[in-house]
Amino acid sequence: MLKNLFLIALLSIISSSCGSTSKSGDNKHFSTHIPSGYELVWQDEFEPINSASKSNTLPSTEKWWYKIAEPKWVNNELQKYVEGVFEGDTVSYVSEGTLKIVAKKHGDNIISARMNTHESWLYGYFEARLKVPGGKGTWPAFWMLPKDFKSWPRDGEIDIMEYVGYRPNVVQSSVHTKSYNHVQQTEKTATKTIENAETDFHIYAVEWTPDYIKGFVDGEEYFHFDNDKRGNVDTWPFDKPFYLKLNLAWGGNWGGSQGIDDSRLPATYEIDYVRVYQKR
Repeated sequence: MLKNLFLIALLSIISSSCGSTSKSGDNKHFSTHIPSGYELVWQDEFEPINSASKSNTLPSTEKWWYKIAEPKWVNNELQKYVEGVFEGDTVSYVSEGTLKIVAKKHGDNIISARMNTHESWLYGYFEARLKVPGGKGTWPAFWMLPKDFKSWPRDGEIDIMEYVGYRPNVVQSSVHTKSYNHVQQTEKTATKTIENAETDFHIYAVEWTPDYIKGFVDGEEYFHFDNDKRGNVDTWPFDKPFYLKLNLAWGGNWGGSQGIDDSRLPATYEIDYVRVYQKR
């Protein structure tokens, strides 16, 4: 508890600064990209319960829940979504200060994890420090859906970061609504080419306010979507709490659109931290 209070205080002090990242401690980075006026309200640093232990541990079930789903449940993706450990195979674990989500072969299936926060938030600055897997077939994402989700795309979707392995070093941020979505090819989206997405960690974030949604990588804005202020849920459904999602898909309509390369399995999506900030 004291450690968490200290970390919250430290991050709150630096959250009004601007710039790149600085290293603090053994392996944790503290972002200095947080816009002015925000304070830390939620975090997962993916540290083991016993910091002296070198053993792998499972993610906190107090913070995260798993979506269980069969192959082709959505987007014709080929993976089976399971809990952290499935029939002796581990697809989600914490080690050396980071979360690993792994897509791997298990009998006739490819298994992986889709993790979701129990908590949800209305507006804020949401960021994670990530390293993505590459190769044809991989499709890692960091994104958001509404807590009271009923139907897609009317309820809205915020994609903080999506990556498809056939397109190395190109990251993407998007929003989807009934009027703007990829099925109609009207989604509001942007891409950015960065260096070493598959070998280095980068910080991916969105700032979501009543007026706009902005997407960032390493503090640089590359996506911007404005609220048209028409009061139309078809164009702006982003006025209710959303929760965070981390998943690693395999194949599917987008991830497999250029084919898949089974030799890239197992594939590992690595997450250093996830943090949520809101206005004071």
